[in-house]
Amino acid sequence: MSTVPETYNDKVIRQFAVMTVIWGIVGMLVGVLIAAQLYWPALNFDIPWLSYGRLRPLHTNAVIFAFGGSGLFATSYYVVQRTCHATLFSPRLATFTFWGWQAVIVLAAITLPLGLTSGKEYAELEWPIDVLITLVWVSYAVVFFGTIAKRKIRHIFVANWFFGAYIITIALLHIFNNMEIPVTLWKSYSLYSGAVDAMVQWWYGHNAVGFFLTTAFLGMMYYFVPKQAGRPVYSYRLSVVHFWALISIYMWAGPHHLHYTALPDWAQSIGMVFSLILLAPSWGGMINGMMTLNGAWEKLRTDPIIKFMIVALSFYGMSTFEGPMMSIKTVNALSHYTDWTIGHVHSGALGWVAMITIGCIYSMLPRVLGLKAMYSTRMIEQHFWIHTTGVVFYISAMWIAGVMQGLMWRATNDDGTLTYTFVESLKATYPYYLARLGGGVLCLSGMVLMLVNVLKTLQMSKGNVDVAIPAPAHT
Repeated sequence: MSTVPETYNDKVIRQFAVMTVIWGIVGMLVGVLIAAQLYWPALNFDIPWLSYGRLRPLHTNAVIFAFGGSGLFATSYYVVQRTCHATLFSPRLATFTFWGWQAVIVLAAITLPLGLTSGKEYAELEWPIDVLITLVWVSYAVVFFGTIAKRKIRHIFVANWFFGAYIITIALLHIFNNMEIPVTLWKSYSLYSGAVDAMVQWWYGHNAVGFFLTTAFLGMMYYFVPKQAGRPVYSYRLSVVHFWALISIYMWAGPHHLHYTALPDWAQSIGMVFSLILLAPSWGGMINGMMTLNGAWEKLRTDPIIKFMIVALSFYGMSTFEGPMMSIKTVNALSHYTDWTIGHVHSGALGWVAMITIGCIYSMLPRVLGLKAMYSTRMIEQHFWIHTTGVVFYISAMWIAGVMQGLMWRATNDDGTLTYTFVESLKATYPYYLARLGGGVLCLSGMVLMLVNVLKTLQMSKGNVDVAIPAPAHT
């Protein structure tokens, strides 16, 4: 009996992919504005909703959840279909995840500048938006795991293990960190108090980094790096060890954000120890991704998409070395509250997260548009060098500024008084803020170039996008 073959649902992937680029520009534009405000404070124009304190959470939410989140929705939906040889479970629910996620982002863009915030790092959104996030996330889980359940091959590809772990863990983190008591439509108070609230917040905060910004993007890496290189994953066994080690250890590293606070000393020490152990699985994943290019290293000269992916892995390795090092209490005594932390965060965000996302979008978008390649490979090459230069400027400036700040703050005279005032340390930091701004402008310029390339590619694909791409028959 003949049956009509299933087709991949790529419309929602195209929508998320395009919005990834748009939100990337928005998030980086806000980042450039607040970086400029640190050098020229008058740029807030004495308007409350343009003040640094309100725009900074808008920047973090836009780059993490709007840019990064849209990229994760797009790539996970793409990968789960291709590796399961099955179309997405419940296309209507998949469509809801797109429009629901965009609604969350728009609501964040309205409420945060208005000062409507819970005040929790990476979890600033108030309770009605938290409820919408929960509905979207549960729908996302149903679509993703429903697609795996209807797969036509027995094996579950390793990328789907990473995507699945991130979906489950983010749901857990979001629900428990946002246990709150609403008092009005746009105001609530945390159910936790004091040190417990701080502990829960950084259990969430670090695992938002650990699972949203690391585990999930490793899912991207494990599919798209081998695909783009035309080579199998270097070591399947290492990928399995990497997965189980990472998800077992990452959950307990959060307390290193709370060194020298009211948190019990034993909890701080546990956070430090687990952070140090994390170095092993993290570097195992980096090595696995890079060694996948064995026998195909020449592609680094000719394929700018591979350049994005491999340099992203380099930044992943660097960030996951730096993070455990900064969790050591004696190092943390120097680095905490300084711009060294900002440099570390952005080596992960602009170096690892942004570059692997950009590379995967460039790799994936032509395929869901029925094309062989993006409109311009030369523009991808230009984007790579612009972005890489911007990241190096940014993180180098923040590293130098941070170490300098830490040393100035702890310097004392023979009589025990401070050698420098805080204002003196701020004045010494000013040139590095200007360098950081320059790096941010370069990264933003690269994203604008990417948008032009994407729009040109969409124009090329007119007439193709409505053509259903058949799922391969199970063999």
